[in-house]
Amino acid sequence: MTIEIHKVTANIGARVEGVDLTRPLDQETSTALREALNVHKALVFDAEGLDDAGQQAFVRHFGDITTAHPTVSAVDGAPNVLPVDSEGGRAANHWHTDVTFVLNPPQATSLRSITVPPYGGETLIASSAAAYRNLPEPLRSLADTLWAEHTNDYDYAVPEEDVDEEQAARRAQFTSIKYRTVHPVVRVHPLTGERGLFIGGFAQRIVGLSPGESRKILDLLQAYVTRPENVLRHRWSPNQLVLFDNRITQHYAVDNYDGRPRRLHRVTVAGDIPVGIEGKESYAIEGDASHYSPLAA
Repeated sequence: MTIEIHKVTANIGARVEGVDLTRPLDQETSTALREALNVHKALVFDAEGLDDAGQQAFVRHFGDITTAHPTVSAVDGAPNVLPVDSEGGRAANHWHTDVTFVLNPPQATSLRSITVPPYGGETLIASSAAAYRNLPEPLRSLADTLWAEHTNDYDYAVPEEDVDEEQAARRAQFTSIKYRTVHPVVRVHPLTGERGLFIGGFAQRIVGLSPGESRKILDLLQAYVTRPENVLRHRWSPNQLVLFDNRITQHYAVDNYDGRPRRLHRVTVAGDIPVGIEGKESYAIEGDASHYSPLAA
């Protein structure tokens, strides 16, 4: 295959041409795509003819795959595929890195367009490596020392009294197993050595600080992640696949399509245990996710 990689923005994103995702990749192509993912953090592919089985086969070139989710149901007959569906609510409409509430969150996430609304429904993907580079030195030095507790029992923006019965049922499913894990606020990427802010919506508290103090610091750091120059805004077309490095990005599904049908299928690659700048690993406080993901070396 002759691969062409076209950069989309200065800090994140590239479009890949010349790769047929419906066919097995040779080692040279697989290696080139891994290198491109390391550099660009998010890759956009044409995926005409790709189905759930093909998506899983493609993603396996990057490592073992996880089951769909620690608590949320998979696509019928495909236990490794998570439906990301407008019918299932707007749970992804907050900045987050996938499943950081477990000890070894996915190293990479793939999303494939199944149903695309006529307008809106973009996915925003932000480079947390660019965010870290943008930090002023005093703030960077502080972030280097911090650890944060991530949990799936997070602080929803909508008060419980404003949640209808269907939304309450989805929340109950999402938190049916409670997870609490402590990760470094600054994570070192195991392949590139880059440092990135490893926070997002599931990060709820800085270790050693009160909830109020934690929120101020997390909001301050998060503002660097979501600066427009650090964000790829991907407008979905039919039959596309986006692959992004979950170790050094955050993403956000934009709810701007008036409730029109929107469906993506997600397959994730099993990850390693995050490591901070001093070489210390993350540690779990509550919840066993071994049924969800193998541990990547």
